[in-house]
Amino acid sequence: MNVQRLRPYQDEGADFIFEHDRSLILAPVGSGKTALTLVAMKAYIDEHIVRRFIVLAPKRVAQHVWKPERDKWTPDLWLEVAVGTPEERRIAFESEAPVVVTNFDNIQTLPDLVSFDGMVIDELTRFKRPGNPRSKKKTEQIKGKRFEAFWRAAAHINIRIGLTGSFTSNGLEDVFGQCRMIDPAILGVSKTVFLQQYFVLMNRDFGQWEPKVGSLQKVMAHIKPSTFVLEPGDYTDKLPSLHTVELRCDMPNRLPYEQMKKKFRADFPDSASVAANSGVVTGKLQQMAGGWLYDTKRAPDPERPGKWIVTQKPYWFSEHKFELLDDLLSENQHDNTLVWYWFKESLAELKRRYPKAQTLDDKNAVERWNHGEIELLLAHPQSAGHGINLQYGGCKMAFLELPWSLELYEQAIGRLHRSGQRKDVWCYVLLTDKTIDEQMWASLHDKRAVSDIAVEALR
Repeated sequence: MNVQRLRPYQDEGADFIFEHDRSLILAPVGSGKTALTLVAMKAYIDEHIVRRFIVLAPKRVAQHVWKPERDKWTPDLWLEVAVGTPEERRIAFESEAPVVVTNFDNIQTLPDLVSFDGMVIDELTRFKRPGNPRSKKKTEQIKGKRFEAFWRAAAHINIRIGLTGSFTSNGLEDVFGQCRMIDPAILGVSKTVFLQQYFVLMNRDFGQWEPKVGSLQKVMAHIKPSTFVLEPGDYTDKLPSLHTVELRCDMPNRLPYEQMKKKFRADFPDSASVAANSGVVTGKLQQMAGGWLYDTKRAPDPERPGKWIVTQKPYWFSEHKFELLDDLLSENQHDNTLVWYWFKESLAELKRRYPKAQTLDDKNAVERWNHGEIELLLAHPQSAGHGINLQYGGCKMAFLELPWSLELYEQAIGRLHRSGQRKDVWCYVLLTDKTIDEQMWASLHDKRAVSDIAVEALR
């Protein structure tokens, strides 16, 4: 294999893929997983081991990452992107391109994959919770149908490559679905058997499982032979420093927050908000940490018997966190900044305060950001947290609101702190004191500790 343009650690990763029919690549954000995978894929094709690869990736990654990376590392490799209208996808699949990249949302409409004998799953964690097509929950049904559709369509594919930044971003249970998609021989094909072997059922009603003592090390021992772990020391010296700064503020009027926390209800002069259960309370407390909450109302739908019309009206009672963001941007002299939000109302408020701010849905936003033409870029971790290269347009980011998921948090940071970044990266985490913000921040640190143990066990 000729991989002279790769860095030494990437070269080792490409060799590992080429030497293993089923491989898992565990490499931190921004370390060049796509590059080393492209080189390995080209070697498979040049050696006539694989005729065609199908690549599954998040939509933005499929659209904005794979072709530019191909141009850098394997420019003579014919690659088509099957994203867009049904006709555009059909043309890509019916081409003779040895590599076709499509997004996860298209899984259930994929054509016959008989012409493909290799596959790459970019961001393997999308399969960490396969879902259940027979579940009463619609989201679980959709995920389950998607998983089973691809599982059946790709059953004949032997060469399988999975790319991820963390197997265990939210716990040991995450690894089963990912391993099953790449190689069922690693942890088996039955999720129930896997849980019974390595976990203890703590709450049958909620399906809550906790790992048995020593399970993490045992599971990682099964995964290790199929896994290439990029050693942090191999590349961190090539990256600028990452500085994480906590910025805190007080909530001027804590009474509504404490009411919601204790009584599942918050009263305001001209409104009231009630939470149906503890799960709803958690979401409302997150909103209130930002100074607002949705007042959700349900009314019978007159045109559809048995159905309800749900309306959400935001009620604002404080601007403390947005004022903190104002101060941060002013102190940094409005240097180009990436702001992460979680709620739609937070995005709406950001647009009201900063009319020139852009989102990734705006035309050519990624390109304009990387050319330094956007001062304030607004993004959601679920839609922009994977794979997109934003390191050329700025070195500052702020979390207006945190995700619960460690994977989303780390992937979000990796949009700026990745190969190609020339400046130190500054990550500002905005927290409201004595609120759920602090619990979420602590939870991310706890999950990071578990993930570190898992990686250590794979080395």
